[in-house]
Amino acid sequence: MAQMYYDKDCDPNLIRSKKVAIIGYGSQGHAHALNLRDSGVDVRVGLREGSSSRTKAIEAGLKVASIADATLEADLVMLLTPDTEMKRVYDSEIAPNLSGGAAVLFAHGFNIRFGLIAPNSDLDVIMVAPKGPGHLVRRTYQEGGGVPALIAVEQDASGKARQLGLSYAYGIGASRAGVLETTFAEETETDLFGEQVVLCGGLTSLVKSGFETLVSAGYQPEVAYFECLHEVKLIVDLMYEQGIAGMRFSISDTAEYGDLTRGPRVIDDHVRATMSTILSEIQSGKFAQEWIAENEQGRKRFKELEASDSEHQIEKVGAKLREMMPWISTGTRLQDVSGG
Repeated sequence: MAQMYYDKDCDPNLIRSKKVAIIGYGSQGHAHALNLRDSGVDVRVGLREGSSSRTKAIEAGLKVASIADATLEADLVMLLTPDTEMKRVYDSEIAPNLSGGAAVLFAHGFNIRFGLIAPNSDLDVIMVAPKGPGHLVRRTYQEGGGVPALIAVEQDASGKARQLGLSYAYGIGASRAGVLETTFAEETETDLFGEQVVLCGGLTSLVKSGFETLVSAGYQPEVAYFECLHEVKLIVDLMYEQGIAGMRFSISDTAEYGDLTRGPRVIDDHVRATMSTILSEIQSGKFAQEWIAENEQGRKRFKELEASDSEHQIEKVGAKLREMMPWISTGTRLQDVSGG
C-alpha cells in the first residue's frame, strides 16, 4: 500500500522558517507562490528579465526579483519553468547562487530523472507535484481544500528532506487532500506515459480516427464531431467523479454493452504492445533525448506537426460548432502549466 501523508503528518513551521523562491509565475508558479504566502511563508518570485508575468506577480502583492537574486535570498528554491528551459536556467542563474544546505524542489522529475540537472551533494533535492492545474491548486486552497500531490526525495543532504517536502506540501494545501510518496523516476515515467498513451496522444488520435471513420463513411462532419469529440467531456467527467464502474452505471445499457464488447477490439493486443514500446522509449531515455534534440534544433518537426494538425477538418468543424455554444468558453481555461 502506498504511503499517504496528510496535515497531521506535516510540520508547517519548517516551511515558515525558510525563505522560499518560486522560479516562474505561470499556472503552477502563481498558485504555489500565493498559497505559500497565505500560509505564512516568506516568498519571493524569480523571473527572467522582460517576463510578462512580472506585473501580475507585483499586483498580487508578491516580492519579485531576478532569478539570480531570488535564489541568493532563498533557503529553498522551487523550479516551475518549462522542462526544456530548466537546465539553462538552473546552470546559469540558480546553481551559482545557491547556498550550501539549501533545498531545490521540482514539480516534475524530468530534469533530474534524465540527468540534465545534477545538484551538488550538499543540497536537498525534493519533488512536490500537485496532481492538478495551477488554477485548481489555488482555488481549492482558497475554498479550504486542496489538490493531492506526489512527494519524492532524490537527495537528503539535511536528513530532513522528506519533512521539508511535506511542510511545503502543507503550505500549498496539498496535504489537506493527501500526499502520495513516490520517486522521481516513477513520477516522470508514469507522467510521460500517461500524456503520450492516454491523456493527450492516445485520446486525440482516437478522437480523430473516429471522426475520420464516420466522415469517410458519408456521415455529416458536424454529427461526427459531436459523437467523437464533444461528448468525450461527458464521459470523462463521469469517470473523474465515479470511476469507470460509476460511469457505466450512469450510461445506457446499450452504451455499456458496446463499451464492454467493442472497446477491447479497438484497444487490442497490438495497441498494448505499442504502449509497451512507448514505455520502453521513456524508460531508456530515448524520448527525452529526442525531445531535447528537437528543442536544440529549433523545434522544426514539432512546429510542422502542430501546424498540420491545426488544419485538420475536425478543428474547422469544431470551431464553427463551438460558436453555437458560447457557454463552453465561459468557464476557467487552463493556462500554461509552466510559465515564467
